[in-house]
Amino acid sequence: MNTNSGAFKMFLLGLMVLQNSSVVLVGRYSRDSQSAEALYVVNHLILLTEAMKFFFSNCLEFYTTGGKLATSIKENIIDVPLDALKIIVPSLLYLCQNSLLYVALSNLTAPMFQVTYQSKLLTTAVVSVIMLQRRYSVKQWICLASLGVGVAFVVLGADGSKDEEAVDEDKPEQNMSTGLTAVTIACFCSAFAGVYFEKVLKKPTTDGNVKKQPVSLWMRNIQMAFFSVIIAIINQYRMTGPDAEKPFLHGFNGYVWAVAFLQAGGGLLVAAVIKYADNVLKGLATGVSVVTSTILSMLLFGTPLSTQFVVGAAVILASVFFFSNDIPGEKKTKKGGEADEEMQKPLVDPSK
Repeated sequence: MNTNSGAFKMFLLGLMVLQNSSVVLVGRYSRDSQSAEALYVVNHLILLTEAMKFFFSNCLEFYTTGGKLATSIKENIIDVPLDALKIIVPSLLYLCQNSLLYVALSNLTAPMFQVTYQSKLLTTAVVSVIMLQRRYSVKQWICLASLGVGVAFVVLGADGSKDEEAVDEDKPEQNMSTGLTAVTIACFCSAFAGVYFEKVLKKPTTDGNVKKQPVSLWMRNIQMAFFSVIIAIINQYRMTGPDAEKPFLHGFNGYVWAVAFLQAGGGLLVAAVIKYADNVLKGLATGVSVVTSTILSMLLFGTPLSTQFVVGAAVILASVFFFSNDIPGEKKTKKGGEADEEMQKPLVDPSK
């Protein structure tokens, strides 16, 4: 298949929409469909997901290096351990972000989560200006301001139109304030981790006094997943409370395994979009996935939507789309006039 063709880019768009929508809906259902006693431990899910990412990234590095995975590990990890240790910072931040996102999914409806999580665009832009000296156009700043207004509109509308609902004592208690706080902190974690990862990814490594090419995306993902697994294992032994008594993979059913595969594959998918498409496609996929998950949430979970929510969501999606059309804005150039290549970490995709 021609990777530069419109058909291939539409294929990537479809996959991104499917992944973004599915991970929110399935993740929400996996947290809401079980009683507190039968509910799985988030740290177990994160540990499994990061182990999958580690395996997949090794496979891709093996493929892209023509079978020279061992050589790549020696050159990029064993020979330069201090450079590899830099990835501990985004690993910690992404682990914190992923934990908070499941807290948010446990306390917010799928549409509310999808819409409010778009605030990560605002936090990432601010952090990019501070850490990368990136400059954005006036139009982009207007979009960011509009995004903040849209989020406030959605949240205030949801808070003002909450109806009393029957509480199922067997299920975990839901609290919108807790969910919104988790989303807010997750947005900042995503911003700092993504910008830091981008900075490390583009910076050439040194071997003595000789500069080397920047480490590949897959090798950085190998390092990040490795540290994330180690941190998750440490968290497992430090865990207290009811979750500490649950055995590994407790409460894992088909839906939880689906979330693990969706999360692990999501990071690889965003990397493919970055490589073969552009940020406009990412922005479009974000908008379509929010609309898709909102409609499916209404049909599957009976989630009510107010007019204020719809208006606020429209403002947010329009802001994301028009902002993305200008990414990366004005950027500093290297010597010789060559601009840095735009590279973003998902966010759960996040991604992530």
